[in-house]
Amino acid sequence: MNLQLLYFAQLREKFGRAQETIEAPASVHTVADLIAHLASRGGIWQETFSGGQAFRVAINQDIVELTTTLSDGAEVAIFRPVTGG
Repeated sequence: MNLQLLYFAQLREKFGRAQETIEAPASVHTVADLIAHLASRGGIWQETFSGGQAFRVAINQDIVELTTTLSDGAEVAIFRPVTGG
């Protein structure tokens, strides 16, 4: 499955990239699977996605849950929750 990943704000800075296209392995079906796959890269990826840090995910510009199924060609945006005050 081909996915276009977009990283915003702090995540963009941490990962040193704003976007990338990946060919997800056959084991990736849901957003949670994708996050686990990214964490398996190790280093900052594991720290970010396995350390209980908060983030949000949108598929094709709609906020989704971790249980949402991915589809080929999807745009997946990952970002920190926004707070105001």
